[in-house]
Amino acid sequence: MHPAAIPPAELLKQVAETRTKRSGPGGQHRNKTETAVVLVHEPTGISAEASERRSQAENRSVALGRLRMKLALEQRSPVGAAGPSALWRSRTQGRRLVVSPDHVAFPALVAEALDHLQASQFELGPAAERLGVSTSQLVRLFKKFPAAWAALNRHRASAGLPAVK
Repeated sequence: MHPAAIPPAELLKQVAETRTKRSGPGGQHRNKTETAVVLVHEPTGISAEASERRSQAENRSVALGRLRMKLALEQRSPVGAAGPSALWRSRTQGRRLVVSPDHVAFPALVAEALDHLQASQFELGPAAERLGVSTSQLVRLFKKFPAAWAALNRHRASAGLPAVK
């Protein structure tokens, strides 16, 4: 299972958390208490942080979301012969993929799409076919999140393919 697909509560068990102070807006509460949260996924070393909220719990939640997305973009897993996961199939209707960037499953879906793209040398058509969606639906998934879009084009460039526009 890809780390981005691990349920958030389970993922927190694989994370080292540090709390610290950060400057910026928020007044004395933010500047005098350790409300900033830095999460490091111990198996991969990938980290994310959040400090923009005055609440440590809110910053932990934001940092966890950022960590899941960074894991999705930076960590690749081999794809099996079975095709798309149950999660992927649950988010498709016909050849359409239905998910919002704010949905808890979004990082896992991006990770799975990138894994399938890697298996097809970042060719969109074969990966989309294997995932059971149209090529335009696969492109739209990445366009929903700027960092995912940049990662897709970075991978395609490293494979000698043109950027997707």
